[in-house]
Amino acid sequence: MGQQKKLKLGAMIHGVGGGWEDWKHPRAITDASVNFDFYKREAQTAEAGKFDFAFIADSVHITPNSSPHYLNRFEPITILSALAAVTSRIGLVGTLTVSYSEPFTVARQFASLDHISGGRAGWNVVTSWLSGSANNYSKDEHPPHEKRYRIAQEHVNVVKGLWDSWEDDAFVRDKSTGVFFDPDKLHALNHKGEFFSVQGPLNIARSKQGQPVIFQAGTSEDGRNFAAKNADAIFVGHESIEEAKAYYQDIKRRAVSFGRAAEDISILPGIRPIIGRTEEEAERKYQETVQLVSIEKAIVALGRPFNDFDFSGYPLDEPFPDLGDLGANSQQGGSEKIKRIAKEQNLTLRQVALQFATPKGNFVGTPEKVADTIQQWVEEGASDGFIIGVGIPGGLQDFTELVVPILQERGLFRTEYESDTLRGHLGLTVPENRYAGAKAKAEALI
Repeated sequence: MGQQKKLKLGAMIHGVGGGWEDWKHPRAITDASVNFDFYKREAQTAEAGKFDFAFIADSVHITPNSSPHYLNRFEPITILSALAAVTSRIGLVGTLTVSYSEPFTVARQFASLDHISGGRAGWNVVTSWLSGSANNYSKDEHPPHEKRYRIAQEHVNVVKGLWDSWEDDAFVRDKSTGVFFDPDKLHALNHKGEFFSVQGPLNIARSKQGQPVIFQAGTSEDGRNFAAKNADAIFVGHESIEEAKAYYQDIKRRAVSFGRAAEDISILPGIRPIIGRTEEEAERKYQETVQLVSIEKAIVALGRPFNDFDFSGYPLDEPFPDLGDLGANSQQGGSEKIKRIAKEQNLTLRQVALQFATPKGNFVGTPEKVADTIQQWVEEGASDGFIIGVGIPGGLQDFTELVVPILQERGLFRTEYESDTLRGHLGLTVPENRYAGAKAKAEALI
């Protein structure tokens, strides 16, 4: 590969699909979201394609109008732990909310997954934007947007502090002396902050990659700052390469302002490639997905970024309604983007809903066309890689069998794993244990 930029790829394993009517596809496995064999096949397919990681999304609130995948699905840590046993190299990344979880428990869960998998765990940090989540966790109200990010920052700081409870050589395990661990290398966190009070130490050591990798998806102002400060990798969605380049440059600039190197963060747009051996075949496959979608379900899907807002009372074929600041306290970045596109393109509610429900994107076509587009985005500074979602059943297998070999032939993507940890795949260094590092610095001054 020489000095060529290394492409990073993740696979979204999303059960019956991200849309409301994906499950109706003739080749869809209708119980995929609770079907272990399905998850196993997808993870092993991605690993055979030498992907950096597999990703499991999550939500902690549903309504009868939620998408089928979220109505009946596995909890991420549980399914990732199972997948760790049937894979050996691919990273395993899961979503877990900071708004409705305790840092000590989160630290234990991901540290355990990290050990089970041999250093392949990643945590996608989310703040949860559906207000109904509060009702499932004995909370009187859902925290406002800005407060959620304050919670997130303290939460992540505590979790990372707990992950350093044990220095890497703390466990002596010497039977002859009866010494199991060196007490000088065990550290309590003793954190007292605005939202959390956590003494520690954590009852599990660091893994071979030091700490799980931090993922995030930030598009609002608060989200971008949080991601640029904390994330090792960022998920995002873009309509065009121009939009992607602007976001890429903005995040890298913010990262540098926080004292990080621009290359410390991988920016990975989510895409849903649909691949055909000809352009006509790819278009036919895409149209199959379009024909599955009814306007009634498209309207429901459109409401999700707006905290499950009900659009059904608005005229479908009149200009998209003025929603004011609706969405600002839920999925702020996503809802603002929808309102902006609707205004700029003078779209009706019907047009916005169908565009949102059946996005075609830039990655529908022949394997060569999809590979060309991926190469362009990476080489022109629009991304560091991609999260590959499944546009149609079998889409991940199509991508690994038809597109990945082209990327490999061009020297853009690995032909074999160079590492056995997620940090190694992403080119990240093992973080120094904060306590061991402080000791080393103190000794150097003596």
